[in-house]
Amino acid sequence: MNDLIISEGTRVTLNFALILDDGSEVDSNFEKEPASFAVGDGSLLPGFERALFGLKSGDEATLEIPPEDGFGQPNDNNFQTIKRDQFDVDSELQEGMVFSFADAAGGELPGVVKTFDAEEVTVDFNHPLAGRTLSFRVAIHNVEVAELH
Repeated sequence: MNDLIISEGTRVTLNFALILDDGSEVDSNFEKEPASFAVGDGSLLPGFERALFGLKSGDEATLEIPPEDGFGQPNDNNFQTIKRDQFDVDSELQEGMVFSFADAAGGELPGVVKTFDAEEVTVDFNHPLAGRTLSFRVAIHNVEVAELH
């Protein structure tokens, strides 16, 4: 086991779990093979990476990630009002339903129905975890110097 600490220029192998403030688990790979990533490769949000800095192989920790370092705060501009007739006539709309919409680049963008009436539907395009403080539980298995390409 080496004593290299997680910082810029390292590759990290870890198990992790994302836990909401109510204790419910959103994502975890503790029952699977550990994940491996190079710091700065885009696998983790920068706020999650920074929270790992200073940990080393063999460490276990539960780190609190505030919204600003996680998925951000909800943005009012991400609430869009869409004409009801843009939805399938047979759709039984319910608050909280998730629909996939095409974005400007042709990709898919999930949106959550917030409110609706016979004329309009208000859809929230914020990330579902926006505004949430998350616990990031980690078990660090290995830290090594990242190979630069």
